[in-house]
Amino acid sequence: MNTATYRLFIAVELPGALREELAALQQRLKRDQPPVRWVEPDAMHLTLWFLGDVPGDQVVHLKIAMMLAFAGRQAVRVQLGAPGAFPSLQRPQVIWIGLAEGESHVRSWYDALARRLPSLGFQPDPRPFRPHLTLGRVRREASTEQQQQLGAALRSLKPPSDHVWDLQRVVLFRSDLRPEGPRYTALAEVDLQGTGVGG
Repeated sequence: MNTATYRLFIAVELPGALREELAALQQRLKRDQPPVRWVEPDAMHLTLWFLGDVPGDQVVHLKIAMMLAFAGRQAVRVQLGAPGAFPSLQRPQVIWIGLAEGESHVRSWYDALARRLPSLGFQPDPRPFRPHLTLGRVRREASTEQQQQLGAALRSLKPPSDHVWDLQRVVLFRSDLRPEGPRYTALAEVDLQGTGVGG
C-alpha cells in the first residue's frame, strides 16, 4: 500500500510552437513591468483540475478516471485570445492569456472530468472553469501603481498571432515544489484522437 502523498493536477500538455508564442508574449510584457515571477515556457500547461495533496494509492484510480473521461475524444484546435489577470486587470496578481478558439471544447474536457472525479472525492471548484494559460504571477512587493501599469500594458497588448495549435494530450502531473521552482513529472497520459476540432 502506497502511503506517500503527492501534489497532483490534471493538465493539457502544450505543443512546443505554442510555448514559443507564449514566451514571446512574456517578452513583450517584461519591459518596465513590476516584479513578476514568470512561468518558464517548458513548465507551461493548461490546467484542467488541481487535485491537491493526494494519497499515492489514489493514483491508479485517477488514471482510470482519466481514461474513461477522455475515451473517444478528439484533439482540440485552439487559438490564443485576449490577455487577462486574476482577480482583475485593475489589480493583477496572476497574468494569463485566454483562448479565442477551442474554449468550449476545453470546457467540455473539464465537464468530462467533473462527471468522474467527485466519486473519488475530488469536488469541482465552485468558481466557473475558465480555460487560460498562466504567463506569470505578480510578486507581493509590487506597488499598487506598478500593478495598475501592468494592467494597462495587458489591455494595450496587441492581439496574439492568428496561428492555431492542436491540443492532443491530457496528463496527470505530480508537482514537486523546489526553491528554484516547481518540477513536474507525468504520471499518466491520455492521447486524444485525430486532428483538432475547432471551437
